[in-house]
Amino acid sequence: MTTRPAPKRRAGKPAPSAGSAPGTAKSTGARRAPSASPRAGSRRAATTSRHPAGGRTAAAARRTKARRFPALPTPAFIGALALVVAGVGAIAVSTSQAPEPLTSQYEALSSNVGSDRVEDLNSIDVSRDFDRDLLEKQAQQQAEQRDAALAELVKKTQQRAQELETEQWVLPVAGYRLTAGFGQTSSLWSTVHTGTDFAAPSGTTIVSVARGTVTEVGYEGAYGNRTVITLDDGTEIWYCHQTAATVSAGDVVDPGQPIGSVGATGNVTGPHLHLEVRPAGGDPVDPYAVLVDHGVTP
Repeated sequence: MTTRPAPKRRAGKPAPSAGSAPGTAKSTGARRAPSASPRAGSRRAATTSRHPAGGRTAAAARRTKARRFPALPTPAFIGALALVVAGVGAIAVSTSQAPEPLTSQYEALSSNVGSDRVEDLNSIDVSRDFDRDLLEKQAQQQAEQRDAALAELVKKTQQRAQELETEQWVLPVAGYRLTAGFGQTSSLWSTVHTGTDFAAPSGTTIVSVARGTVTEVGYEGAYGNRTVITLDDGTEIWYCHQTAATVSAGDVVDPGQPIGSVGATGNVTGPHLHLEVRPAGGDPVDPYAVLVDHGVTP
């Protein structure tokens, strides 16, 4: 015969008395005395084992400290709070230091000016009569001032006109036709052509193309009778193959002033003006381009 092991009792549950049989309390209706719950006892025991007396006191202190010192505010919260404080401060300052209304300032200014104005008017001798002699004298002075201003304006205008006239370039001859240009080559010249040829009847008047000073007049081999005029910027203008010259070295000439006449002296095949332009007296450049650059187109 197999013997069953006795059932294990739960911890904390009292053992039944020896003389009592199971179910006695239920059958007799007697109420059992309350006993501590085994689970509650277990929890207390576990708590006691995990948190001894000293640990329980430290935990309570930490909870009290956490309640006493709340969490620190975030940077966003601090920034928003600063903006609110600044706005309230600005409103308070503007309210406490409000400027004086402009109307009161204008009224004070008007009152001061008005009082001075009244005093000035009171000191003026107002009369409807006029001094005819004084009126005529003032009118004459006004007319003289106007005439002087007009005369000064005319003078300045004439001076400017003369400046423009001296700066203006003109064509050297009238009634011409171009027969040779700068840079052309031919058996007629020992080298390339160094100027522009204006063919015209012999004796046609030659004028200075710009303001300058006559620096040389005379016969110059293949160039024939040549007149050299140096401009204010140092550019030399050569007028060649003339029949005769009407200016002398040292003369100052203006644009359009006659300096000689067309001829056929030197190396030529017919009467014409050979015009050369030499900046600073150096190598020649195209006269046609220079004339166009100065507002004159042959």
